[in-house]
Amino acid sequence: MDLHPERGVAAIPVAAPAAGGWLERRFGLAAHGTDVRTEITAGVTTFLTMAYIIFVNPSILGDAGMPKDAVFVATCLIAAFGTLIMGLYANYPIALAPGMGLNAYFAYVVVLGMGIPWQVALGAVFISGCLFLAVTLLRIREYIIRGIPHALRIGITVGIGMFLAIIALKSAGIVAPSKATYVTLGDLHQPTVVLAVLGFFAIVILDRLKVRGAILIGILAVTVASFWFAGNTFAGIFSAPPSIEPTLFALDVKGALAVGIFNVILVFFLVELFDATGTLMAVAKRAGLLRADQMGRMNKALLADSGAIFAGSLLGTSSTTAYIESASGVQAGGRTGLTAVVVAGLFLACLTIAPLAGSVPGYATAPALFFVACLMLRELTELDWDETTEVVPAAVTALAMPLTYSIANGLAFGFITYAVLKLFTGRAKEAHPMVWTIGGIFLFKFVWVGGH
Repeated sequence: MDLHPERGVAAIPVAAPAAGGWLERRFGLAAHGTDVRTEITAGVTTFLTMAYIIFVNPSILGDAGMPKDAVFVATCLIAAFGTLIMGLYANYPIALAPGMGLNAYFAYVVVLGMGIPWQVALGAVFISGCLFLAVTLLRIREYIIRGIPHALRIGITVGIGMFLAIIALKSAGIVAPSKATYVTLGDLHQPTVVLAVLGFFAIVILDRLKVRGAILIGILAVTVASFWFAGNTFAGIFSAPPSIEPTLFALDVKGALAVGIFNVILVFFLVELFDATGTLMAVAKRAGLLRADQMGRMNKALLADSGAIFAGSLLGTSSTTAYIESASGVQAGGRTGLTAVVVAGLFLACLTIAPLAGSVPGYATAPALFFVACLMLRELTELDWDETTEVVPAAVTALAMPLTYSIANGLAFGFITYAVLKLFTGRAKEAHPMVWTIGGIFLFKFVWVGGH
């Protein structure tokens, strides 16, 4: 199978689905150059690369005093719900789940740092979700997307690729923290690192040889090898799901309004808006769906992820967002909402097979993420390198995302840089009005709220 976008999606040889079949009518598989088998493989691939969230999210929110078992259930349910809506309503191969970074801000800054009860913090998430949904319904988000310059769109895609890369290298143990240099080389003698490196080479080689499901094969191969060479343990298959009652409808909206945590709500809202928007744009562009004739589907995708935020706060988890790991499923051939439906089903299944899902270690999915990250860097070739007022903002956007460990920060620096350079080089008319609006909002946030 030819999975390389530079050779065109239409070149993918697929089996024609049954004429008039429900899946064909619902998802338009043939029109997207895909088939059921490819979509299922892509769904499983995406799920495996983001399944860590069902364990990481309860751990982080548990530090804020939230019941871990209930958060585990809430995480699985909102991931399944949001992703299912994305698949059935928007027909996008993009998965949703509680966002990394937002959950850390929720737990360590808002609850532990500011001393705000987690119920009140959930209320703030709910309010930000309502604002998020409002700007989507009013088509403001669509206007924002249309106003993002081409150079910044490229910077967003490349930046998310670099963000994926640092996540992957960290998960693989190839990079490690350093007090002197912030990051440094990890211990390459560890079996987990060796397996991750071998998994990466296996994925690249299999993909180049056009082997179907190359990414999934690589993930599963490393997982199987980990039982023999890396001390991974098989904890079983089935377990009864815990109760969600301790967090269900536990949010305190009145308390969030009463304590005057406008700054917290603003941060949640801005990060949700630009993290999700940036991720949706990058993954959709990678799948060949970010075209003028596809904006109707993008609008539906924006509505799907907007609704998932306040639904997640009702269940008892921090903000839900589109996941950049969806790019791994797109690279595996996923082009329609059927990929997302598969991911949703697997998240639901995790309610009863959590031990099995937990058997896939982070260093097994890291090679897949790093491979996708490498391919996303090709977007840099589309930049006009002789026009510094376009290239520099794109580069700032791309570099700031991994170096500040935040998609939203990269977007903020990119918009501000673009506006400043256009203004002081006499090219202000080249910037869309939305550039000045977004740049001004981010500048206000950094000056008044700070950099959290």
